Amino acid sequence: MAGSKGSKYYDIFLKFKVWLENTKGQGILGDGKFELLEMIDKHGSLSAAADKMGVSYRKAWGNVKEAEEKLGFLLVEKHRGGAQGGNSVLTPEGKRLVEAYKELLVEFDNAIHLITKKFFNKLNT
Repeated sequence: MAGSKGSKYYDIFLKFKVWLENTKGQGILGDGKFELLEMIDKHGSLSAAADKMGVSYRKAWGNVKEAEEKLGFLLVEKHRGGAQGGNSVLTPEGKRLVEAYKELLVEFDNAIHLITKKFFNKLNT
Protein backbone atom coordinates (compact mmCIF):
# COMPACT_ATOMS: atom_id res chain seq x y z
CA MET A 1 0.00 0.00 0.00
CA ALA A 2 1.35 3.38 -0.93
CA GLY A 3 -1.01 5.56 0.99
CA SER A 4 -3.63 5.58 3.70
CA LYS A 5 -7.14 4.33 3.01
CA GLY A 6 -8.90 6.87 0.83
CA SER A 7 -5.64 8.21 -0.61
CA LYS A 8 -5.46 8.30 -4.41
CA TYR A 9 -2.30 6.16 -4.13
CA TYR A 10 -3.88 3.57 -1.82
CA ASP A 11 -3.98 0.82 -4.49
CA ILE A 12 -0.66 1.70 -6.16
CA PHE A 13 2.47 -0.39 -5.64
CA LEU A 14 6.04 -0.09 -6.87
CA LYS A 15 7.46 -3.28 -8.40
CA PHE A 16 10.96 -4.01 -9.64
CA LYS A 17 12.93 -6.79 -11.30
CA VAL A 18 16.61 -7.62 -11.16
CA TRP A 19 18.57 -9.55 -13.77
CA LEU A 20 22.09 -9.94 -15.02
CA GLU A 21 23.02 -8.95 -18.54
CA ASN A 22 26.27 -8.68 -20.47
CA THR A 23 27.83 -5.59 -22.04
CA LYS A 24 25.87 -6.30 -25.24
CA GLY A 25 22.61 -5.90 -23.34
CA GLN A 26 21.82 -9.62 -23.58
CA GLY A 27 19.99 -11.03 -20.58
CA ILE A 28 21.88 -13.79 -18.81
CA LEU A 29 19.99 -14.63 -15.64
CA GLY A 30 16.75 -13.33 -14.18
CA ASP A 31 14.14 -14.57 -11.73
CA GLY A 32 13.10 -17.60 -13.80
CA LYS A 33 16.59 -18.91 -14.44
CA PHE A 34 17.64 -18.29 -10.85
CA GLU A 35 14.56 -20.20 -9.72
CA LEU A 36 15.54 -23.04 -12.04
CA LEU A 37 19.02 -23.15 -10.51
CA GLU A 38 17.54 -23.16 -7.00
CA MET A 39 15.23 -26.03 -7.95
CA ILE A 40 18.13 -28.01 -9.41
CA ASP A 41 20.02 -27.48 -6.16
CA LYS A 42 17.00 -28.47 -4.06
CA HIS A 43 15.96 -31.54 -6.05
CA GLY A 44 19.33 -32.69 -7.40
CA SER A 45 17.81 -33.10 -10.83
CA LEU A 46 17.32 -30.89 -13.85
CA SER A 47 14.39 -33.05 -14.88
CA ALA A 48 12.65 -32.66 -11.50
CA ALA A 49 13.37 -28.91 -11.47
CA ALA A 50 11.90 -28.49 -14.96
CA ASP A 51 8.86 -30.54 -13.98
CA LYS A 52 8.24 -28.48 -10.82
CA MET A 53 8.46 -25.28 -12.87
CA GLY A 54 6.18 -26.58 -15.61
CA VAL A 55 8.76 -26.31 -18.40
CA SER A 56 10.18 -28.97 -20.65
CA TYR A 57 13.52 -30.58 -19.84
CA ARG A 58 14.81 -29.36 -23.19
CA LYS A 59 13.87 -25.73 -22.43
CA ALA A 60 15.36 -25.92 -18.93
CA TRP A 61 18.60 -27.41 -20.22
CA GLY A 62 18.72 -24.82 -23.01
CA ASN A 63 18.32 -22.02 -20.46
CA VAL A 64 21.18 -23.39 -18.34
CA LYS A 65 23.49 -23.85 -21.34
CA GLU A 66 22.71 -20.37 -22.70
CA ALA A 67 23.50 -18.77 -19.32
CA GLU A 68 26.71 -20.78 -19.02
CA GLU A 69 27.84 -19.69 -22.49
CA LYS A 70 27.20 -16.02 -21.73
CA LEU A 71 28.87 -16.24 -18.31
CA GLY A 72 31.83 -18.27 -19.52
CA PHE A 73 31.67 -20.88 -16.75
CA LEU A 74 29.57 -23.90 -15.79
CA LEU A 75 26.63 -23.56 -13.43
CA VAL A 76 25.44 -27.17 -13.43
CA GLU A 77 27.19 -30.53 -13.50
CA LYS A 78 25.09 -33.24 -15.13
CA HIS A 79 25.65 -36.90 -14.35
CA ARG A 80 23.95 -39.36 -16.68
CA GLY A 81 21.73 -42.17 -15.43
CA GLY A 82 22.57 -45.71 -14.72
CA ALA A 83 21.10 -48.14 -12.23
CA GLN A 84 20.35 -45.36 -9.72
CA GLY A 85 19.47 -42.73 -12.35
CA GLY A 86 21.30 -39.51 -13.10
CA ASN A 87 21.49 -36.29 -11.21
CA SER A 88 22.38 -32.66 -11.65
CA VAL A 89 24.15 -30.47 -9.13
CA LEU A 90 25.22 -26.86 -9.09
CA THR A 91 28.92 -26.26 -9.50
CA PRO A 92 30.61 -24.33 -6.67
CA GLU A 93 30.42 -21.22 -8.91
CA GLY A 94 26.73 -21.88 -9.54
CA LYS A 95 26.04 -22.21 -5.82
CA ARG A 96 27.93 -18.99 -5.06
CA LEU A 97 26.03 -17.13 -7.76
CA VAL A 98 22.63 -18.32 -6.49
CA GLU A 99 23.47 -17.50 -2.86
CA ALA A 100 24.83 -14.06 -3.79
CA TYR A 101 21.71 -13.37 -5.88
CA LYS A 102 19.41 -14.29 -2.99
CA GLU A 103 21.34 -11.95 -0.67
CA LEU A 104 21.24 -9.22 -3.32
CA LEU A 105 17.44 -9.51 -3.57
CA VAL A 106 17.08 -9.12 0.20
CA GLU A 107 19.22 -5.99 0.10
CA PHE A 108 17.26 -4.62 -2.88
CA ASP A 109 13.96 -5.35 -1.12
CA ASN A 110 15.10 -3.48 1.99
CA ALA A 111 16.43 -0.51 0.02
CA ILE A 112 13.40 -0.35 -2.29
CA HIS A 113 11.06 -0.45 0.72
CA LEU A 114 12.75 2.63 2.21
CA ILE A 115 12.95 4.46 -1.11
CA THR A 116 9.31 3.68 -1.94
CA LYS A 117 8.16 4.83 1.48
CA LYS A 118 9.95 8.16 0.95
CA PHE A 119 8.53 8.49 -2.57
CA PHE A 120 4.92 7.91 -1.53
CA ASN A 121 5.30 10.07 1.60
CA LYS A 122 6.18 12.98 -0.72
CA LEU A 123 3.13 12.25 -2.87
CA ASN A 124 0.76 11.92 0.08
CA THR A 125 1.67 15.21 1.79
